[in-house]
This record gives sequence, C-alpha cells and structure tokens, in this order.
Amino acid sequence: MIRKLFSTLLCAFALLLLMGAGTAPQQPVTVLAEEESAAEINGALETENQSVYKVSSQAIPAAAAASPIELAESTESRLLVDGIAAPAEVEMTQKDGVTYVALANMALCLDETAAVNWNAESQVLTVTTSKLSLTAKVGQLYLEANGRYLYLPEGVQMVNGKVVVPLWAVTEAFGAKPGWESSTGIVTVTRGSGAIQSGDSYYDQNDLFWLARIIYAESGNQPLEGQMAVGIVVMNRVESPIYPNTVEGVLAQKNQFSTYQSGRLANRTPNASSVIAAKLVLDGGVVSEVKDALYFDSSSNSWASRNKECVAVIGNHKFYA
Repeated sequence: MIRKLFSTLLCAFALLLLMGAGTAPQQPVTVLAEEESAAEINGALETENQSVYKVSSQAIPAAAAASPIELAESTESRLLVDGIAAPAEVEMTQKDGVTYVALANMALCLDETAAVNWNAESQVLTVTTSKLSLTAKVGQLYLEANGRYLYLPEGVQMVNGKVVVPLWAVTEAFGAKPGWESSTGIVTVTRGSGAIQSGDSYYDQNDLFWLARIIYAESGNQPLEGQMAVGIVVMNRVESPIYPNTVEGVLAQKNQFSTYQSGRLANRTPNASSVIAAKLVLDGGVVSEVKDALYFDSSSNSWASRNKECVAVIGNHKFYA
C-alpha cells in the first residue's frame, strides 16, 4: 500500500514537471516578440527621421544665397517673434515663393498696443501705434507705412476674410529684422525700432522732385507698374557707371529727355500716382520684367528698337535692355 502510494506521488510529481516544461518557454517567446516589434518600429522611425533630415539638408544649401524669408519658403517652418512662438492667428503661409501673414494679427504680435481698424466699404486696413501709421488697401500694389511706399507685386490680398501681405513688408514697416535658423528650420523675427524711417527723411527730395516729374511727363496716364517701369529705367541709369549718378544728371544728358532740356519739366505738377510710383522705385521697388532695362520708347522706329532687346511691353511703352 505504501509502495503504491509512493508510486502515485512520483507520477504526480513527474506530471507537474512535464507541465512546467511545456509552459515555461512561452514568456521568453512573448518578450522576444515585443523586442522584435519595438526594433521594427524604432527602425521605421529612424528611417523616417533620416528621410526628413535629408530633405531639409538638401533644401537649405539650395537656397543658401536667398534672403531669410526666401529660405523660409523652401522648407516647412515655424515663426518665432523674439524667441516666442507666434500665435496661430498669424497664419504664416507660402505661395509662389512668397511668405504671407495676416497683417492685423502680425501687427499685434509685433506691438500689442497697436490699434487696428478695418473699413469694409473702402477695403482698407489701418494699423496705428505711437510710432507707426500703416495703411493697406485690398488689391493695391503697395503698403504705405509712415509715408514710405513698399511695392507688393501680388498686391494686398484678402484670404479667408483676412488682409494678407508678405511677411517681409510687415517686418520692414515695424523696423523688425527677419532671420532664419538653419538647424531648426524656424523663421525668426526680432523686434527693432518699432517703425520704419519716415518718408520725409528717407527720400532724397531732389531725386523725388525730378523722378516724379519725368514719370508724369512720360507715363502719367499709364498703369502704376508702367509708371514705375519708367522710373526704374532712370534709376538703372543712375546706378550704371556709364551714366551720371543723380536723377537730374541722367535727365540732363544731351538728346535724352527733351522735356528737361526745354525747361518745361520743372514746371510740371505730377499727379498722385506718379509721385507714388517715384516713391515705390526710390524705396527699391522693382517690376521684374524691366529690372535691367536702360531704355524705353512709345514709337516703332526708335534707336532702342533697332539696337536693343525688347524685354517688356507695359501699357504704351516698350522697354529695352
């Protein structure tokens, strides 16, 4: 009886050992499966990160010669103002190589004391601070700030109920400085003086006097960019080493501008658009088609038409480089 009982116990013990041997390997198998899964996920993340880094590293050198704002357009970026993330309401976007922001919200971001007013009837947004008076009219080709005129080739736009302009124009109006952090892909704006230098102190009054009058005499009835183009030709000559280095000097050259030679030009009173066109050009505004032009005419048999390449036709004028 005792031997039988002992035999039964031995069988039970053996059975327990066999059962243990069948279940014990399951835990390492589970752990191994988790480790393999983690490795696969980590590998995928590493591959994705390498891909993002590759794209970023290619985009930055490709735009190395561009301005900070142009660099921002090449990669997906965030906007910091004095090191603090700009609110989402600024709505920084890129379109056709230009970075845009919602003007009212960006203005408040740069100066929280700014008074913003929208006139729905005239489609004009004004921003006023203790240092700055800024006006933007939807559809207009410029931003006016403290009497300065900043050329916007695509104009002041209305997008989703907000007035939208290029970021560079807002920072210039507020005397702020844009920048680019290549390691992070972040656009930075650093507050500065709070306002652009006034037009009264910025524009050379003699240059403005003569440039506005020659624009009016030659193209006063033309579209704004056509008026600017005439002014650009004059300023290109001022910058060229083969012409005089002042506006009046260029106009006074023999056989060039007959209205100046006759003395009539000084007595002309330019219209408002001619004065604005002159200020846009003096503020660096460039109509891209005529950026290198040195000649223009409105006739079909001029010296320029026979000897130079026509680069653009704007309104009633042809422009040559």
